[in-house]
Amino acid sequence: MSTVKEIETALTKLRLEEMEAVRDRLDELIEDQLEVSEEFKAKIQRAKREIAAGVHSRVRQPEAGR
Repeated sequence: MSTVKEIETALTKLRLEEMEAVRDRLDELIEDQLEVSEEFKAKIQRAKREIAAGVHSRVRQPEAGR
């Protein structure tokens, strides 16, 4: 049996709270391995410049009567 299958089988036996703890830990592990690409950094910088210049691609409009 593969390790993934063993993990999947073990997960089905956990209580909800235990599954949530595993999910949180997996989220942390995945986040630690992600890198911010140069393209994404450039998009962030462009968005900051546009906001500073007053250029907004989307503006939320309040609903009438609120």
